[in-house]
Amino acid sequence: MSSGTLNDKVSVVLNDYLKSLDDRSEPVIRLASAVELKGIFKEGGMDMSLKDQEPTGDDALVAACENVLKYSVRTGHPHFYNQLYARGDFASIAGDWLVAAANTNVHTFEVAPVFTVLEEEVKQKVAGMIGPNFAKDYDGLFVPGGSLSNLYGLHLARHRIDPEYNERGGHGGPKLVMFTSDQSHYSYLKGSRLSGIGSRNLIEVATDAQGRMCPQALDQAIQDAIADGGTPFFVGATAGTTVLGAYDPFNEIAAICDKHKLWFHIDACWGGSALLSKKWRHCLDGADKANSIAWNPHKMLGTALQSSIFLVRDTEAEGNLLKKVNGTNAAYLFQPDKANTELDVGDKTIQCGRKPDMFKLWLQWKKWGDAGLEANIDHCFDLAYYFSEKVEASDSFCSVYPVQCTNVCFWYVPPSLKGFNFETATQEQLDQLDTVAPKIKEAMQERGNALIGFQAINGRPNFFRIVFANCSNVTKKDVDDVINTIDEIGRELC
Repeated sequence: MSSGTLNDKVSVVLNDYLKSLDDRSEPVIRLASAVELKGIFKEGGMDMSLKDQEPTGDDALVAACENVLKYSVRTGHPHFYNQLYARGDFASIAGDWLVAAANTNVHTFEVAPVFTVLEEEVKQKVAGMIGPNFAKDYDGLFVPGGSLSNLYGLHLARHRIDPEYNERGGHGGPKLVMFTSDQSHYSYLKGSRLSGIGSRNLIEVATDAQGRMCPQALDQAIQDAIADGGTPFFVGATAGTTVLGAYDPFNEIAAICDKHKLWFHIDACWGGSALLSKKWRHCLDGADKANSIAWNPHKMLGTALQSSIFLVRDTEAEGNLLKKVNGTNAAYLFQPDKANTELDVGDKTIQCGRKPDMFKLWLQWKKWGDAGLEANIDHCFDLAYYFSEKVEASDSFCSVYPVQCTNVCFWYVPPSLKGFNFETATQEQLDQLDTVAPKIKEAMQERGNALIGFQAINGRPNFFRIVFANCSNVTKKDVDDVINTIDEIGRELC
């Protein structure tokens, strides 16, 4: 083991690991059970248990770090397509190391002067990217994840419709009703519970054949809720649904929200990165008409986990809404006679402690520039459409839904089901196909070939959903290799 401090030694391990991520001979995962993992660590001189823990030497600690990396999923591998995130951008990873070393908290300017200023710069950039309505009047925060970003939108909307809620509580107030599509993220359901709206008052609006919210169905659902004695107040649309990658029709939804005076929020956590691309930003036409929007750069853009931004159009009529809703004026932090107190942002948050996550994105943006980030997004979309074309051209595969974002939903069709057609398939064929994706995924996982998710929705049997996120090290040959691997394993097992 080399000489130096623990940090010196671990930094070598981490840098070597990052350099190895392009090595396609390495497996995506070395699959081991929980029992096996405990045994591996024990054999390496580092028991996983903390019972009766004594101080541990640096060499054993470094060995443990090496084992953590060796047996964790290599999300930076060119064949990792399992989630709505993948390879961490190296510049943002460097930013994450700096954030950890600085170990400060972005609630007041006095303890985070540089990070406070940088957060404002990033918010201003993103607001301008969304459109003129946001560029003119905005406020916002970097928060821990997209689910909390969506909760912020719901939280502000509830305050606008029922400003007495914070003092009165839920008892005795209006019966608030919120609306999302039946393809929306489950964070809306969690938000309905946490905000006191209640899951019974979360109305799932029907979607079209591509998984996009139907404006007519939304308008009718709002009218039905009013007729039932409810008070509609919030619509949560989606830019890039989790499975299908659908973009809701924002202009039509905005018009309906204006008509009924509802808060319009967009969950753009996944598909919002299209705003960076001149070619694909049309997917978010009308997004600047929203009242609030959530975007996760840690997804398609590849900013190191986690990086999530919530922005609200803070018009003159609303006036510092985040502060109004969340502010408590804690005297030990937000003294009015303190220097630079006007730059403190902590009283706008639900949290107290908050990492300077924006720095990872700021450093990444500085590294690559607008054109570099745009090229990254264009590459993700190009690979998705390339993969879809390969699926359409093969007898062994079948598309489930058309590509809308960088998700591709497809079936592997084994030789016994050659010529499969979902519209005319028998129940026996559907049941047989339902078993195919889980079998192939398990085999790929055990062999370390690739990681690709699967699911069954809308009455369709299990299908693969391959996700192209931050594909800076992914080539068309990688895509070809994955298709061939699935075909080979499918012929072997099915």
